[in-house]
Amino acid sequence: MKMKYIVLLVLLASATSIIYGFNIKEENPKGGNKFIGAGTVGLFLVAMPLFLIKESKGKDMKDYMLTRENIKKMQEKEEKNAENQ
Repeated sequence: MKMKYIVLLVLLASATSIIYGFNIKEENPKGGNKFIGAGTVGLFLVAMPLFLIKESKGKDMKDYMLTRENIKKMQEKEEKNAENQ
């Protein structure tokens, strides 16, 4: 439950940084670009991995890999869908 709030906090801080960067960009282009860059880094290198770790907890990665077994399951599912239509 705590991870959810950490991800939300990082997301809000990053979005705030990006918005602030765009607001001050006219007066201070270098400073604005730094805030925009920091917000982008926060979103993609901090918030996204934390979110993915939180959401993938307890899931078996083998279910999401392309193995012969999973390919057979997908083909069987396709055949069943084709028959139903």
